[in-house]
Amino acid sequence: MILFPAIDMKDGQCVRLRRGDYQTAHRVAESVVGTARQFAQAGAQWIHMVDLDGAKDAKPVNADLVFQAAKESGLKIEIGGGIRTMEIIDFYLNPQTENPVSRVILGSAALKNPTLVREAVKKYGDKIAVGIDARDGKVAAEGWLDTSSVEYLELARRMEDVGVSCIIFTDIAQDGMLSGPNLEQLARLNEAVSCNITASGGVSGPNDLRALKKLGLYGVICGKALYTGALDLKEALQICGREAK
Repeated sequence: MILFPAIDMKDGQCVRLRRGDYQTAHRVAESVVGTARQFAQAGAQWIHMVDLDGAKDAKPVNADLVFQAAKESGLKIEIGGGIRTMEIIDFYLNPQTENPVSRVILGSAALKNPTLVREAVKKYGDKIAVGIDARDGKVAAEGWLDTSSVEYLELARRMEDVGVSCIIFTDIAQDGMLSGPNLEQLARLNEAVSCNITASGGVSGPNDLRALKKLGLYGVICGKALYTGALDLKEALQICGREAK
């Protein structure tokens, strides 16, 4: 199971939210790029980054920090937030870019523009992931500000049908709460589709990682637990099966 330490960006700063509420944003590190370097030094292979401003504005806002983090950390980066056109997907993944990211995450676009997802997967394959964020089992979009009537398993099956190989699932109620991931929903999702499933939200410590690994998931995203010290990154990498450097 791959561990993805998380960096959420708002106003150029590294922040965390509680349950996706932008009003709860608080700074958790001195520097986005410095944090990426620290993750690399601990032995991480990937970083999960979210442009919170981009998610609201429907366009990249903190892209310079993303590319700088890729350059200075040397890590693979997956980025989400405001990626809703092929032009933006090309912007992040273009191999001619000095430090392109390794994967982009489509969120709102998966719900509202499945044609874009299909085109993106056809062009970029497994460099395209879909983020499914659910509130009470229903998919939320537009930076979690809008909850739809679509059930999360239904959207996952639609995405599998158009060729998506990676799904990142977040139970919004658990996000940033250190109350444990929603193991029941994750197990159902992992059984419902053949896609690689990454868990996001709620990880509070080593036991949560062991439980997620037992489900046979592809990956897990950890944010608040790392920043509060509830989870040590080197220990977490060892639990997940990635030896620390």
